[in-house]
Amino acid sequence: MDLDRFASDTPDDDARGDARVCVVATQSDTFDRCRDGFYPAPRSYERTRRDFEYMAFYRTAPVSAVTHYAPVTDRVEQVRGDPGPMAEADWEALIDPFSTESVVLVFELGDLVPLDRPVGNDQNGVRGAWYCTVDDVRAAETLSELADRSED
Repeated sequence: MDLDRFASDTPDDDARGDARVCVVATQSDTFDRCRDGFYPAPRSYERTRRDFEYMAFYRTAPVSAVTHYAPVTDRVEQVRGDPGPMAEADWEALIDPFSTESVVLVFELGDLVPLDRPVGNDQNGVRGAWYCTVDDVRAAETLSELADRSED
């Protein structure tokens, strides 16, 4: 279980309630990179063209829940082999298993904010990306509720 929400040094959950959020699924390697301040997406993914201020993270393991969100501080396009936020090991772990693309949009992130109450999985997880507001993420108790509040 993730205990971030009980730590005393985590950022405050003070985002504007009406701020736009992109909810994405993250495996452990991807979530670790989010903690390091970035989330990459192949350039062909629609989320690279959508307008939002925050990303929220559905963690496939160990909790199967949306547990954190973070402000998007910048968007950087990176071509494989060029200098940028991602090293070759990041490409191998985060992009190669899912895509053959050589161009990604790296969402640079501020500090991850743990949700007071994670949004638990009562269905099949998050597929693709969902778009909603910070208030939607805060209010939902289950992924079904969040899906009903979201657009894809």
